Amino acid sequence: MRAQCGAVKRNGERCTLPANGQHGLCWAHDPENAQKRRRGASRGGRAKASRVTKALHELLSDLTEDVIAGELDTGRGAVANQLISTRIRLLEFERRVKEAEEFEERLAALEARAGEGRRWHRSGT
Repeated sequence: MRAQCGAVKRNGERCTLPANGQHGLCWAHDPENAQKRRRGASRGGRAKASRVTKALHELLSDLTEDVIAGELDTGRGAVANQLISTRIRLLEFERRVKEAEEFEERLAALEARAGEGRRWHRSGT
């Protein structure tokens, strides 16, 4: 199995992604990827989903290779796969919650506007 990234995140916790660069860091912390990260950041939130998806694809690919190569026993591989599936379900749940919150905000704004229109109409001005 691959080594864990040696970087410390902004919140003080150690990065949990697998190290895949020469510096013992994951793609996100490897200084050689700084330019690519800046380009990706310019896309804003649109890139987040694809970045998470790519990381999950890589993690699942690495997991598969490690199990096939015999570097990771199938029991641990199965548990890791279940955790990846759980993360995917969590991401989907977070997306639905965000959509619902945005919908509620838009609905509240429309209701507020509709209420203003009724007050204007009743006053006769």
